Amino acid sequence: MSAGRGIPGPRWGTARLIPGTTVFDGEQSRRGYHLNQFCMSLLNPTNRDRFKADEEAYLSEWSLTETQKSAVLRRDYNAMIAEGGNIYFLGKIGATDGKSFVQLAASMTGMTPESYMAMMVRGAGRRARRSPRRSLGADPRGCSHFVKNLNRSS
Repeated sequence: MSAGRGIPGPRWGTARLIPGTTVFDGEQSRRGYHLNQFCMSLLNPTNRDRFKADEEAYLSEWSLTETQKSAVLRRDYNAMIAEGGNIYFLGKIGATDGKSFVQLAASMTGMTPESYMAMMVRGAGRRARRSPRRSLGADPRGCSHFVKNLNRSS
């Protein structure tokens, strides 16, 4: 366990094996620091107005990579997450655009907001893009066994 936080440290490396999962760890946090700070700046109404008035100019004030800037301008939330964005910070962009969190999540899955909501209400989740058996090696117990045992203490 990580000191004092109750978070399983060494096990998070194996969580990366779950298809479609990005673990927001120290590396991701460092990669996305400026992106996430930009997002938090949108809590200020003056900053939101400046961003909406000229997105490229406002983004140029932040130490974002070109890939991060491009992802923000395209509103590609999956790319922003890959570049270190934390979904809770990225939600500030969506809110600035007048989008709900459901609309953001639906756009990330390629679903309509209505179908995404229906899926969540059913508790069905969405299918992994790859076979859990293949992504977790030869373990015949697959992904559900892995997830169930992820938080067990060593």
